[in-house]
Amino acid sequence: MKLRRLSALLVKESFQIIRDPSAILIAFILPLILLFLMGYAVSLDAKKLPFGIINKSATLSSHTLLQKFAASPFFKTTFAYNEEKLLKEIETNHLKGLLIIDEDFGLNNEYKFQLLVDASDPNTAGLLQKYTSGIIQNWSVEEGIVAKLPIEIKPRYWFNPETSSRYFLLPGSIAVIMTLIGTLLTALVIAREWERGTMEALMATPVSMAEIIVGKLLPYFILGLGSMLLCFVVAYYWYEVPFEGNIFLLFVLGAFYLFPSLNIGLLISTLAKNQFVAAQVSLIIGFLPAFLLSGFLFEIANMPYWLQLVTYIFPARYFVESLQTIFLVGNIPSLFLKDIFAMTLVGVFVFIIVMKKSKKGLE
Repeated sequence: MKLRRLSALLVKESFQIIRDPSAILIAFILPLILLFLMGYAVSLDAKKLPFGIINKSATLSSHTLLQKFAASPFFKTTFAYNEEKLLKEIETNHLKGLLIIDEDFGLNNEYKFQLLVDASDPNTAGLLQKYTSGIIQNWSVEEGIVAKLPIEIKPRYWFNPETSSRYFLLPGSIAVIMTLIGTLLTALVIAREWERGTMEALMATPVSMAEIIVGKLLPYFILGLGSMLLCFVVAYYWYEVPFEGNIFLLFVLGAFYLFPSLNIGLLISTLAKNQFVAAQVSLIIGFLPAFLLSGFLFEIANMPYWLQLVTYIFPARYFVESLQTIFLVGNIPSLFLKDIFAMTLVGVFVFIIVMKKSKKGLE
């Protein structure tokens, strides 16, 4: 591999990136769109749950309880007297739960009520039941109905004091975005060369196949790091996600992740030789596993054991773990070294396959 030929290829590929708006769109516009979609649309927090209350009692106790529900940030409360109407609202999915307060509530030291919950979404149903129980328990203590809570727990939330799912999801979404960008950027490179007929001209030059591959990877590697910088700026300054780690280590992790990601895209483009097919395969092989099997959205420990083993072959698993750690926890060198080793191993394996499949010829 000669430096002069390699530098000429790097200059040629860099000019091609500048002239091709699709690469700029994928590297900078697509991450912004995905980050804003994931930042605002994807959330595991349950707030403003549509909730109905039917108060059949005229006692002071029932009215103070209603005030507690009305002041809660977890519920968007609807008050009514028509039970059939609110039951119909639950059936049509306009309400997630309904609290019916008995007409004798507060009389003779009896406090009867019924909670109806739409359990079609078990996660939301569980949260609604938990929030309702918490409000009622606190209300009963304040009203002197019970002396104190059965067990007083004072929790401390480490690494995410606000218990915001956004702080957990956005670092993981950066890994998903970098996977999509890395595979897409290079998946279209050689496929585009074959479609335009410029690959034949490149084969006629004295450059080796290794020089062609490295000459195409490096410019997109730099472009990928620029894209990661953009993602970090948006997550940290716009969404105000805390960052406890070292910025230099963040880009080291990003660089090691781009190595297997770009190589996977290059392998796809080498085999496909068609931009449309290369783009579709990159979504299936790159984006979907990063979204579903990386731990970004779904806990890996909750997956079947055989599927947990499958996740080890996808580098996104390690990058998601490292990103969530460096953002929320800080610098954990032992974890980062383990993840870097795994990502490098996958990258070297894919690079060897690319070198085997890439031959300087028209066949």
